[in-house]
Amino acid sequence: MTVVWISHAASEAHATPEGHPERIERMAAVAAGIDRLPLERREAPLAEEADVLRCHPQAYLDRIRAAEPAEGIRGLDPDTWMSPGSFEAAMRAVGGTCAAVDLVLAGEASSAFVGCRPPGHHAERERPMGFCLFGSAAIAAKRALDHHGLDRVAVVDFDVHHGNGTQDLLWDESRALFVSSHQMPLYPGTGAADERGAHGQILNLPLAPGSGSAEMRAAWEEAFRRIEAWQPELILISAGFDAHAADPLANLNWREADFAWLTGRLCDLAAASCGGRVVSTLEGGYDLAALAASSAAHVGVLLERSA
Repeated sequence: MTVVWISHAASEAHATPEGHPERIERMAAVAAGIDRLPLERREAPLAEEADVLRCHPQAYLDRIRAAEPAEGIRGLDPDTWMSPGSFEAAMRAVGGTCAAVDLVLAGEASSAFVGCRPPGHHAERERPMGFCLFGSAAIAAKRALDHHGLDRVAVVDFDVHHGNGTQDLLWDESRALFVSSHQMPLYPGTGAADERGAHGQILNLPLAPGSGSAEMRAAWEEAFRRIEAWQPELILISAGFDAHAADPLANLNWREADFAWLTGRLCDLAAASCGGRVVSTLEGGYDLAALAASSAAHVGVLLERSA
């Protein structure tokens, strides 16, 4: 069965200030990493507003739409910016992730990787932050649950920064298990082990600065047991590659082999519980060479497991 790569040129219209780590060149780096892989390629559609409203209120959607400048760039906070084209880029990042859910649940693909920007896992219900405007992974989880009628999904986030937005958007969602590993202390300051969600369905795995493969793998063994017990009908991955040792924004020491190992274990769990159905969406990763190599390792495993 095929693996689908979903992207869109609109991602390259979302501009940030000179020197900003979440930059247009990230898209070329991802493409350099996975372009030679035998993937089916599709364009990300615009999200339906109804999908965005599963997690964000109408007033917030309207505020983000109105914040887009006619020219230049506009800061929403010290980290998060918009330019002409940013709203479309964000809506296609959401739309691509929802389309990936539709394809995988329809059996048209075994798994999918959504390589769009801006990222999404820091966007809270009514607050853009951390480069993010809309919570793509949480919105996709809600589409799987509400539109497709699934009973249980798992959202897994291995970005080096805690997915505070995903946690906020899924805090009260009893049908969604959220698991996040992340460096702590680090931006955004959330993600302590005692943050467990309204239904005990959130598992945070804080990792100390300077830790590497051994500490990560030990921490994730607990998470694998939780995911296995959850028996998800779909696994959604927030795939941030900024835990790589070369990344400039944090201090974990992962390598490409670590992303491949983690992806493989998640694919094993998906094979056992939900017919291998996995949807992955790009989050962080700011060293361009490391982003290319890590994306290739991650998507390569998805492809191997689809055979």
